[in-house]
Amino acid sequence: MADARFQIVSATEADAPLLLRLIRELAEYERLLDGVEATEEGLREALTGPRPAVEAVIAHSGEEAAGFALYFHHFSTFTGRRGLYLEDIYVRPEWRGHGLGRRLLAHVARVARDRRCPRMEWAVLNWNRGAIGFYDGLGAVPMSDWIVYRLSGEALERIAAEGEETADR
Repeated sequence: MADARFQIVSATEADAPLLLRLIRELAEYERLLDGVEATEEGLREALTGPRPAVEAVIAHSGEEAAGFALYFHHFSTFTGRRGLYLEDIYVRPEWRGHGLGRRLLAHVARVARDRRCPRMEWAVLNWNRGAIGFYDGLGAVPMSDWIVYRLSGEALERIAAEGEETADR
């Protein structure tokens, strides 16, 4: 049975300041606060327009924000369909243990199902034992045969510049 204390609503551009605060709290928990470059304006742009880059939901208990989930579509060449990628899910510490994380995840799973996405994926930090146990308990399967790579900063700039003078001619 759903906990009536929580209401999950779609985030709008007006929620950008709140969403940024929640993102910063998550980053602090993940020990990655120095890496947050997001801005309110950037979040507004990402959430709006004819083809928004991301969608988000915010869970409230009364007037208080208790957590959020942010997600977007990706595409699988193998299934030939779009899937859903859960970029972040966060429940404020004082609201943990009340089933809110499960409700947020179930909400995003319903979005994936209703949009006919064959799968939903996300990443978890390898030290976050609580989250790993939670996901395992849901029946989620770690993709241990895949290694996530990231290209950013100077490495991204360097590879992007290769052949630039002849590209797109």
